[in-house]
Amino acid sequence: MQEMNKTLITEFFLLGFQNLSDLKIMFFMCLFLVQCVTISVNIFIVLVVASVQHLHTPMYFFLCQLASAEMMFTINIIPNLLHIVLVEGAIISVVGCVIQFYIFSVSTNAESFFLTLMSYDRYMAICNPLHYNSLMGLNFCIRLAVITWIFSFALTLIVIIQICTLQFCGSNIIDHYYCDLAPLLEHSCSDVSLVKTQIFLFSIPIVLFPFIFIFITYLHIVIAVLHIPSSIGKQKAFSTCSSHLAVVCTYYLTLITIYVIPKSEHALNLNKTMSLLYTVVTPLMNPIIYTLRNKEIRNIFVKWILKKTK
Repeated sequence: MQEMNKTLITEFFLLGFQNLSDLKIMFFMCLFLVQCVTISVNIFIVLVVASVQHLHTPMYFFLCQLASAEMMFTINIIPNLLHIVLVEGAIISVVGCVIQFYIFSVSTNAESFFLTLMSYDRYMAICNPLHYNSLMGLNFCIRLAVITWIFSFALTLIVIIQICTLQFCGSNIIDHYYCDLAPLLEHSCSDVSLVKTQIFLFSIPIVLFPFIFIFITYLHIVIAVLHIPSSIGKQKAFSTCSSHLAVVCTYYLTLITIYVIPKSEHALNLNKTMSLLYTVVTPLMNPIIYTLRNKEIRNIFVKWILKKTK
């Protein structure tokens, strides 16, 4: 009876970052610049890979898929964040909040899977080079990409359907700038034990298995590279993995920082600030890392800049 007497929530108020005062415009401009750069670099990667014939390889194909997941992630979070910063908080419906969380989860899951596929591609190229072209054909890579996207959407949808059965009541204020799972469950007056169990079980194939797989593949890659007799060969082999490894480290370090390390309930502002690392900085750094550390893409980018400046 007590739950029935509570007023059900139909919309949430996202607080965002309060008391920015004079820094609000500067913060807004920085976020806007970050979004423009993130989207532009990712689009550049996709267009370059699509237009340059010798980049039609599994590594660059999966890089395009990763860039697509990054763009989906950024477009889902930052535009709403810009609005929240500008007006110092914003109202979002429960349905809108659930949809934002769904897109957020799908893009995050897809990124994890594509990083795993990219590690497998590097493993095959270095540890099994004689069979690489026959095993990593275009049709096979396309099937892997399609399965990855379907799996990302379907697996997340199971949790979303369960969340849609929940009722939300009490305070409608979310002290955050986007709809994450924890704030949603905190505002639910229904039993959330099943949702938490599902999230725990799904985190195994989404986070744990990919992390273990990437670790094992790179362990084999390091062993294989160390057996290469020439130092030039070792350097060339490592250079093909350096960009991917840098992105993997950035992805999992920020993921652990935000979701694994326990945080004090009295450090909400710090938590939100740390979340910026995952939702704003990481999507910016990933395409930049691939652009700057990848010799082929870097050379194409330099030629394009020189052509435009003439």
